[in-house]
Parts: sequence; C-alpha cells; structure tokens
Amino acid sequence: MRLSRRGLLRAGLAGTAATALGGLASGCAVPTGSTGRNMVLWYWSGGLSDTVVKKAKARYDPSVDLDAIQIGGYYRSKLITTMTGQAHIPDIAGLKGEDMASYLPNADQFVDLRTLGAEKLKSQYLDWKWQQAVAPDGSLIGFPIDVGPVVQYYQPAVYEKAGLAYEPDDVSSEMNTWDKFFAAGEQLKKRIPGTYILTDVGSVFEMSIGQGTTRFVNRDKHFIGDGEHVRVCWDRAVEAKRRGIVSDLVTGTPDSISATEKGRLPSQLNASWAAGDLKLQYPKTKGRWRVANCPGGPSNVGGSFLAITKACREPEKAFEIITWLLNADNQAQGFVDAGLFPSTPASYDMKKLREPDPFFGDQITMDVYGPAAEKIPVAFNSPFDVALGQPIRDEIKNVGVLGKDPKKAWRDAMSKCRRIADHLGVSH
Repeated sequence: MRLSRRGLLRAGLAGTAATALGGLASGCAVPTGSTGRNMVLWYWSGGLSDTVVKKAKARYDPSVDLDAIQIGGYYRSKLITTMTGQAHIPDIAGLKGEDMASYLPNADQFVDLRTLGAEKLKSQYLDWKWQQAVAPDGSLIGFPIDVGPVVQYYQPAVYEKAGLAYEPDDVSSEMNTWDKFFAAGEQLKKRIPGTYILTDVGSVFEMSIGQGTTRFVNRDKHFIGDGEHVRVCWDRAVEAKRRGIVSDLVTGTPDSISATEKGRLPSQLNASWAAGDLKLQYPKTKGRWRVANCPGGPSNVGGSFLAITKACREPEKAFEIITWLLNADNQAQGFVDAGLFPSTPASYDMKKLREPDPFFGDQITMDVYGPAAEKIPVAFNSPFDVALGQPIRDEIKNVGVLGKDPKKAWRDAMSKCRRIADHLGVSH
C-alpha cells in the first residue's frame, strides 16, 4: 500500500511521540561523518525532489561524492539513534517540520548556519518558516525545504447545485470566516441531503490552531493547552459536529472514496501537498475540483528542513550544497516533482508553477497557495507541543467519530495532559 503524504505525516507524529523523552547526545567527542570527498545526506521518500538530488550529485561530483540516502521507517528515531551512537552520522540531515521543535534544545549537535552565511539569504525565504528553525540561543539549525499552506479543496458543481458560491474568488470571499463556512455547510446539507462540507472535526481543530500564534506549551515550559486560544478551536470543532455538517465516514475508506466521487463529500480542508492525495485517491474526479482560501485565515500543515550535523568535516561545502538544493529554481522543481510547496516566494511567479492544472479545472492554483503561504502567522513551537497536544486531538476525534460528550472529552483531555506534563517536567 502506498502511503499518502498525510499518512507519512501521521507516521512522523507517531515517531515524535514515541521518542519524546529521548534526546540527542549532549556532546560528540569524536564525530564520525564524511571523510575526504564523501558527503552523506539523509532524507525520506518524498522529502526532496529526486530530479534535484540527481542534479546536485552531478553538479558537485568534481569535488564531492554526494551520497543521498532515503531512510525508511521512523526517520527521527533513526537519526537520533545514529547521532547518539556517534557513528555513521550523516553530514546533512533532513529534519521534519513537525519534529523541529524537539531538535532545538539540542542545537549544539548541529552547525549554526549563521556562521556559514545563512543570514545573507534569509530574505529569500518565508520569514515565519525561517523562524521555526531558530533555537533558544539564537542559532539557526535548519534551512527551509517546504511548507504546507492550507486551502479549501471543493467541487464547484456541487456548490452551485446547492446555491452556494462556486467560483474560487467568490468561495474565498463568501466563506472567509468559520461562521460563514459552517452556514454554507448547513445550506449544502439542506439543499442536497446526505452531503457534508466537512469530512471530520479534526480538520477544523487543526487548521484553527494553525491560524494562531500560540500552541500548547509556552517558552517558560508551562502548559497552556487549557487556555482560551485552544478552547476556542475546540469549541469550533464541536460546533461543526453539533450543526450536523460533518460526515460520519472515515476518510480513506471505500465508502468515503465513493461518497467523494459522487459529490457527497465535496470539500476538504487540507495543505497544498494534499492535492497529490486527491489525484491519487480520486482519479475519476479529474477536472471537478477547485481551490479556495481556508476559512478563518492562513494555516500551515507540514514542511521540513535540511541541517548540517556537527559530524560534518566540510560544513562550508555542505552549506553550498544545501543552499543550491533549496534555491528558488530547485524548490519550484520540487513542487512539480513531489508536491513540496516552496518556502521561497520567488518560486511562486515562475512559469512552471503557473501552469493551469487539469485536475482543478485548469485553475492556476498558485494564485491561492502563494498568498496563503506568505500570510501564515509566526508561532512559537515547543518541544513538548506534540506530546501535550495529542490527548486533545484524540478526544476531539472521539467527539467527532464516537459521539463522546464534548464536556467529558475536554475534561479527559485535560486530565491526560496534566499527567503527561508532570511526566515531562512541564508546569501547569
């Protein structure tokens, strides 16, 4: 079975939770990375454009033997195990965006990219993405690969039949708030019974969290997941369930796929990379989709980095390779090849990214993705956010899928969070 990008992200989150208590070695006495011409790069399947990696190997072959290795399974666990063991450590390592906060306390295990001239290139990258790789001591440990701006994917013919706005610009403006989006969902269900504007309540919670500037743990290592900013997102997801605009079908199942093909699930809130999932899962719906802005404002899911480990014997050359791999031209190629949405705004105006997409009715989807990516708010991400956000995510899923009482679900989530916080040494 082929894992979608969404599946890979979930696997990455599971890996993060499993290793939340683990850390990198506090000091590598004798790092063992490359020697001489050899330069090792670790990443995961789909983490970089295969085309760009091949070009990099050819480009730098006269001076470096670039060995780019795709690591399967739980990537973060394998990288930490290797670094802790202080043997066979890659020179260049991919760091998944959802794991980045957990690497920051161990910034001393990576080269501070500022010492190699990274600040001179900062203006070429999305500032909010750049900030995600800045450690508490101010060092920069990761160079941005991609981002995942969230949009609304929808089927215009179904919206039109329900009397809703159906052209992308109109959908973006007339469903620009969550209240308007929920009202559209009610009208959709009323006009076309058995049709739902949302596939799950989790997407409402997740995208809402991403629209804010705070998460579950603050800079003082204090749990804030019980705060108003999280409760508003929780209540919004519960409201969607209460208003009956959320499908009971489990995403990815045969019934869900059939309902989507028939227009019964004509909308999804998801990141730019989910366009590839739509094309893979629903090939019969080619031409029947469009892209509009996410209700409530820009949000982000996913996106990763490249880092240089302290084991690297030639950090200047490694930095040269990284910055070439991740320049605007190559990031544009990464989007074409692997759906890696560029962290370089200069890519958004390139011809190859402005081609009409037949799957989306020949819409130029970059007109939606690009502005969304540029407006995503800067947020603080704690190393403990994944572990302390998971009980809340689990319980909102119980509300949506199992019909659990929202008040009890919230109490249970907070109880689990407090136990985990005590275990991790997070105050509450």
